[in-house]
Amino acid sequence: MGWMADETGLEKCAANYVPLTPLSNLRRAARIWPGREALVYGSFRKTYAEYHERVTRLASALAGLGVTPGDVVATILPNLPPHAEAHFGVPACGAVLNAINTRLDAGTVAYILDHGGAKVVLCDSQFVSVLAEAMERMEGPRPRVIECPDDQAGVHSRSDYMTYEDLLARGDPAFDWIMPEDEWESIALNYTSGTTGRPKGVVYHHRGAHQNAMGQILSWRMQLYPRYLTIVPLFHCNGWCHTWMIPLLGGTVVCCRDITAPALFAAFADEGVTHFGGAPIVLNMLVNAPEDQRRPFEQTVEVFTAGAPPAPATLAQIEPMGFNVTQVYGLTETYGPATESTWDDDLWGDLTGDARAAKKARQGVAMPAYEHITAMTSDMEQIPMDAEATGEIMMRGNGVMKGYLKNPEATKEAFKGGYFHTGDIALQHSDGYLQIADRAKDIIISGGENISSVEVEGVLMGHPDVLLCAVVAKPDEKWGEVPCAFVELKDGREGDEAALIAYARERLAGFKTPKKVVFRELPKTSTGKIQKFELRRQVREG
Repeated sequence: MGWMADETGLEKCAANYVPLTPLSNLRRAARIWPGREALVYGSFRKTYAEYHERVTRLASALAGLGVTPGDVVATILPNLPPHAEAHFGVPACGAVLNAINTRLDAGTVAYILDHGGAKVVLCDSQFVSVLAEAMERMEGPRPRVIECPDDQAGVHSRSDYMTYEDLLARGDPAFDWIMPEDEWESIALNYTSGTTGRPKGVVYHHRGAHQNAMGQILSWRMQLYPRYLTIVPLFHCNGWCHTWMIPLLGGTVVCCRDITAPALFAAFADEGVTHFGGAPIVLNMLVNAPEDQRRPFEQTVEVFTAGAPPAPATLAQIEPMGFNVTQVYGLTETYGPATESTWDDDLWGDLTGDARAAKKARQGVAMPAYEHITAMTSDMEQIPMDAEATGEIMMRGNGVMKGYLKNPEATKEAFKGGYFHTGDIALQHSDGYLQIADRAKDIIISGGENISSVEVEGVLMGHPDVLLCAVVAKPDEKWGEVPCAFVELKDGREGDEAALIAYARERLAGFKTPKKVVFRELPKTSTGKIQKFELRRQVREG
């Protein structure tokens, strides 16, 4: 360790400085709560002592395969125990975890494996065939594959690869974890969605992972022993850092392979789940679940929702069902949540219905890991906080990525002016709370007027027939662009374009009203985000 001394003789030394890392969270939990339930998936139930041992075996076994500090270990896994264990076991051998989206095509997986240089891949049996095709397309060295069957879901081994449990059996339970010497060392590599061009590799450091995990405990007002349901994919911002967070509180991670209403209600009723995070589409699924898929539960379930601004109508419906929703906002580049819509009961405690939901739908203020988050002009000047002017959300703090792997130009552009540029457009209220107006690319410019697709979507989501909607720009000879709404209807409902347009016209300025409504199932990413780029393509093609 380097020694730093100032003129007073005070020094940074081994006694007073330990690099921040989420690895410390699990080591501490195993010491003070060895017998508490840590990880659950059906009949798979492990205490913290057992969790710690399995993570240690994984780290040891990976080192035995030749993984050295700084190497990349990839995963193609659902939110199951091996994936939670990899979040500790991979960095515990000094390696960098690259959790890959399970819904990507073989070509994109090949690119990520080549670009990231993974030496080992832990792969669920369901995705082995995609991985095999990806490795055939790779240009560089192919990684060693470890297959992870899921017997509880009937997903059995499909190849001659070594299995995950066989790998753990090779590991030494006394292996000495390789802790970071510098908290700036890389802990994870996550790829952006890549909707335009190749995905970018976002690199996280140990400090950011620790600070984001720690800060969310405060934002979520968490107490000891929460029971957390893994809905946010662990390949998406490492599940918003929640798997790294839960050991700080001696809590339980409840794994879930398939996100369905019956599975979620069973987790609330049978596992006593107290917390989960998810996109608004998950909330929508719960709100619209038929009665025969619901289960009663006694606890209030705390929810972080992000990914797209939730419609006030959805928020108004879900809270009476036993959920308390906190709107958060972030990106892959910020380890997940970066802002929170902090609730002020003194000011807003008496609000109900739509008024309460509208307050909760704001993206809010900086979470504890961030020094400053605000909306600025292109000249890096603060926008007026008048709930009308708009600017780009920019942020700086310990929860911002190291940068983009092997892409210094993109990193420099993203950090221009000393802030991370999100590309999201927001207005700001007098109390400083941010409210997203749109992605810069999603703003509709009609006759010189800017239209927020988010605003139009929020209105349409209030219609009783609408399950989901997305609004994009449609070329128009007179106005340049006009709003076009794609609407996914609730079961049993029939679409009426004229009626829906009239509904919107009663609630919006005329130029903001959709001029066309298309009824169809909306294309979505694996994290529940609606793929607007696909809808824009369809509009361009007529």
